[in-house]
Amino acid sequence: MQLWLLITLPLAGGILGWTIRWLYARFQLSSTEQRAERLQKDAVKDAEARKKELILETRDALQRERNEQEKELRERRAELQRLERRVLQKEENLEQKASAVEQEQQGLGARERNIEEREKALQELEIHWRNEMERVSGLTQEDARKLIISSLEDEVRHDSQGLINKIEQEAVAVAEKRAREILVSTVQRMASEVNAEITVSSVSLPNDEMKGRIIGREGRNIRTLETLTGVDIIIDDTPEAVVVSCFDPIRKEIAKRSLERLISDGRIHPTRIEEVVQKVTTDMTQTIYEEGEKILYELNIHHLKPEGIRGLGRLAFRTSYGQNVLAHSKEVAVLAGTLASEVGADVEIAKRGGILHDIGKSIETDGDSNHVELGVELAKRIGEDARVINAIAAHHGDVPHNSIESVIVQIADAISASRPGARRETLDNYIKRLENLEAIAEEYDGVDRAYAIQAGRELRIMVNHEKVSDQEAREIAKDIARKIEERLRYPGRIKVTMIRETRVVEYAR
Repeated sequence: MQLWLLITLPLAGGILGWTIRWLYARFQLSSTEQRAERLQKDAVKDAEARKKELILETRDALQRERNEQEKELRERRAELQRLERRVLQKEENLEQKASAVEQEQQGLGARERNIEEREKALQELEIHWRNEMERVSGLTQEDARKLIISSLEDEVRHDSQGLINKIEQEAVAVAEKRAREILVSTVQRMASEVNAEITVSSVSLPNDEMKGRIIGREGRNIRTLETLTGVDIIIDDTPEAVVVSCFDPIRKEIAKRSLERLISDGRIHPTRIEEVVQKVTTDMTQTIYEEGEKILYELNIHHLKPEGIRGLGRLAFRTSYGQNVLAHSKEVAVLAGTLASEVGADVEIAKRGGILHDIGKSIETDGDSNHVELGVELAKRIGEDARVINAIAAHHGDVPHNSIESVIVQIADAISASRPGARRETLDNYIKRLENLEAIAEEYDGVDRAYAIQAGRELRIMVNHEKVSDQEAREIAKDIARKIEERLRYPGRIKVTMIRETRVVEYAR
């Protein structure tokens, strides 16, 4: 019995538990379904309420839009009515103006008829008086007109000729005075020092023993230095000094700087000499370019190509009669710029022509071209302005001037280089050279006058046209040029200009 109870009781308990769990699950399912049904009903109610709200909002928006459109339509109608009233008013005004214009035209027509009648009467009166004047004077209208015009023409020609002569005289007087003022003012504002330079340089030595080290064993050091630099090194009895001589100032400067470095370093032998000369040559190239840039910066000149800058830099080591060519070119540029500003010319072109006028002197050549021709070729290569090229070509009077700036450069060059004392040549030698030039020309029969101009760069000769023919003038010019080459020493070249002309002068008293 107890066993049976032990078996049936757990089984009954399990059945009862399962039954309770099933009933609870059914209850939960029923509750979930009811909740879902309530949620569905609530959602339907919310959707219907939202639908009604949207319908009401839409109706309100449509009503507002309709009201705004009606308001805008009313405004447009009112505007159209205002415009219509203005158009009607303008039409009325135009009709009134048209009627007034018509009345005025009618009045003008009446006045025109009156004017025509008066003009007709005046013409008849003019014809009557013209006929009467012709009858009294015995001249026709055409004859009287010719007589009056001829009289007036003679009177006007006489007065105008007198006025022209007066104006010309005043213009010449004023022009000469103004030219003198410009030149004096320009020269006064240009203050430049004159640097006298020589073709040899002296290098100081710490002691006389250094001369032996410079010469080296069997002269190998001095031979190496002379071969590499192309100069002559003169070692004489002068205490503690050696002399470097060369016609090329750049080579002379390279040799001088190389010697100074070798003396300072103390190591003097062929290999070291070669190294120092090579280094100094490289530094010299940079120094030349810097000298060119420096002078352009001082003159405020821009856009010059590197080849032109190097050419200007080489001029810093070139001299003419002891005057540094770069300093001379700078002085010419400043003078030309000042003159150009005084006369209203192009200052930039005048300054470029002044600084570049002697740039041909920086070019080494084995040909027969002079520094003017070389400078023109270089200026064309670097793309200079045609006026600058003409200033270079014409600054010695070899070609005609094409611009006022070219004339200014020639004047500035004459002021800077031709004035006595600007160069190392003494005043006595300067005057003597000019006198010798004129004396050579005056040796020939038929030469009336000879003038050395352009600081002795040109000899202008005037011959008697009755004694010398054109062919003889050519022969005399060639002979004079040959004698100048044989007797005188001078830089560059001298132009011989022979003038043979016939002048006839008569005076009306």
